Amino acid sequence: MMRILRCALALAVLAGPICARAAEPVDLLLALAMDVSRSMDQPKFQLQREGYAAAIANPQVLNAIQSGPHQRIAICFLDWSGPGEQKLVIDWSLIDGAASATRFSNLIAQMPRSFFNSTSIAGGIDFAAGQIAKAPFDSERHAIDVSGDGTNNSGRDVLLARDQAVGKGIVINGLAILTDIRFAQNPQHTNPPGGLEKYYREHVIGGPGSFVMVAEDFSSFGRAMVKKLIAEIAMGPAGGAGG
Repeated sequence: MMRILRCALALAVLAGPICARAAEPVDLLLALAMDVSRSMDQPKFQLQREGYAAAIANPQVLNAIQSGPHQRIAICFLDWSGPGEQKLVIDWSLIDGAASATRFSNLIAQMPRSFFNSTSIAGGIDFAAGQIAKAPFDSERHAIDVSGDGTNNSGRDVLLARDQAVGKGIVINGLAILTDIRFAQNPQHTNPPGGLEKYYREHVIGGPGSFVMVAEDFSSFGRAMVKKLIAEIAMGPAGGAGG
């Protein structure tokens, strides 16, 4: 009897690794991190949501996805504002064609606003890095896509958050949404010395091949987002263009 039990246990141990499922491979793990701080009034918030939604389902973006080795990427979507105010709005989802892209796009458009407070880019980066660490997909390439219209004005040092995420092999790219200083309610925040693009370049982005793209205003956000997604998807494992 004991011999039979020992044999059964040995078979179970041997069968364990065979039964375990490996994480599904994708060409990119991408966390989309959207600024919903108080500088984003409701029209600006809506333009961001609609811009993200349209970009995900854009045919050019889908072509970029389907040109990769696995022909699929995994993305999640999060809102961020002040310290401790980050929310996973849409969990990790596989994007492998028009149908899955449209589903994700529709979810973005439907999601209500999560916060309306100060701007902790550092908190957004930290939270996005945590989501990447527990993603149920596998990829050599990890990226955080940060969009926003102002500087880090609360929470911990954004440089520390950026450097820690980059140290984990994550590339951080930025989409800086410019504000006409004539209409800026808080110009020190939205129009820092040298401009917001310079601020994002020096304080937010990091990792091989990282870049900043600029939306001249909120109305041009969707067009800039399409270009940004295509560039992110096309990047190779070492930060160069994929083949």
